[in-house]
Amino acid sequence: MATARVRAGEPEWRAGSRGRAWRWTAGTGVALLVLVTIHMIAHHFVVNEIGGLRTYHQVLAYIGNPVMFAIEGGFLVVVTIHAMLGLRGVLLDLDLSKVARRRIDRILVIAGSATVAYGFVLIGILAARD
Repeated sequence: MATARVRAGEPEWRAGSRGRAWRWTAGTGVALLVLVTIHMIAHHFVVNEIGGLRTYHQVLAYIGNPVMFAIEGGFLVVVTIHAMLGLRGVLLDLDLSKVARRRIDRILVIAGSATVAYGFVLIGILAARD
């Protein structure tokens, strides 16, 4: 397993870009706790249906609300960033060369951006159907 190169007296989690990535991962993890809670309450506990699931038309009305659209969009962005950083961490444990690490970073940024764009297109299509 690879270890980060750090200066004497500096904690490993603060070492350069790995430290920034760790802080971003931790921050998005905290944000996910909040957003998942809102998502679960809104979709399963504030519904007057047996089983606690929204119907298709209820989902359209829900996502058509600009506040809910923003919350669900934020959820999409945060979960994508958290997932890409987690995958990056796993891949960097392979102790790859600097060139390979840069390629991995570029690929993950492209994949994450494409995921968010696709998700916003789908959310937008649903919001427009209301």
